[in-house]
Amino acid sequence: MVEKNGTAGAQAGRRVTLRDVARVAGVSHQTVSRAINGKGEIDPETQRRVLDVARELRYRPSRFGRGLVRPDVVTIGLIVSDVVNPFFPEFIAGVIEAAGGRNWQVVVASTENDRLRELTLLKSLGQQVDALVGYLSHTDEELEPYVAGVPLVIVDRGVGSAAHALVQVDTKAGVRAGLEHLIERGHRRIGMIDCVSTCDPMVRRQTFLDVAHAHRLPVDEGRIVLGEQSIAGGGDAFEMLRTAHPDVTAVLAFNDLVAIGAFQAARRLGVTVPAECALVGFDGLSIGELIDPPLTTIHLDKRRLGELAVHQVDQLLAGELPPPALLSPHLVVRGTT
Repeated sequence: MVEKNGTAGAQAGRRVTLRDVARVAGVSHQTVSRAINGKGEIDPETQRRVLDVARELRYRPSRFGRGLVRPDVVTIGLIVSDVVNPFFPEFIAGVIEAAGGRNWQVVVASTENDRLRELTLLKSLGQQVDALVGYLSHTDEELEPYVAGVPLVIVDRGVGSAAHALVQVDTKAGVRAGLEHLIERGHRRIGMIDCVSTCDPMVRRQTFLDVAHAHRLPVDEGRIVLGEQSIAGGGDAFEMLRTAHPDVTAVLAFNDLVAIGAFQAARRLGVTVPAECALVGFDGLSIGELIDPPLTTIHLDKRRLGELAVHQVDQLLAGELPPPALLSPHLVVRGTT
């Protein structure tokens, strides 16, 4: 804890004020305001020192007058990538349910898959809430000027953090389970549809290659195609893969939406699923049960993911930086394999 004149920066039980930060940092309260809000001319070293003191004192800007109905209640700001993607409503529901059990409220915002919008939302939402939870792609260093001491939980970014709490998905275990299932079903010429994402961009690709090597499959990076995270993107990627490698008998998709797109493309191409080409998705979306045959998938408990994020917030608000929380997916075998 930062100390000055032998005393802690703020008394226990009293909300830390902007002037407390200014006193400990040895600057004016106007300088603290500029440093935290990123406004005006300020020396980078001074801004860094002010933000370090603010974080150490757990300074939180006042939420009064900023539009929240219950400023006396703990409020979480939740940032997701795309509310239209059926993955996120279940995750959001898990956050809301876990927060509601603590009598907290949740404010939801979407980046609309715009990476730059992450930073805008962090800055604006961070001024209104007690903690943030987000699907974020930026590094800790890039996030720091926008977080400004707000407790933050990052979900499924795929890289570690020394400053923020994490909720991680064991994607490697999920990909391995899906591939080994296909191998057990006798498939040796397997392809994969990968996508750009905020999580570790290489984990699926590298796990795919590692498993193929371990089982001595005739598979290399040429059987991995990159597509968009959508049904249309999955369809286009499947057609590319089958054109380049018509001998492929099974495909592991980045997620269920991509897998459903691949399924539709297979139908258009006259490829029978699973007789001529098996399909495995990832996420366990309910929509996967609606196709015929229903989709085999690597299921992820998205509500539990939200619960874990709120638990991490709980630890941060108690003054602790918890170890990463890990959620493991499991294979659900259905008709496409």
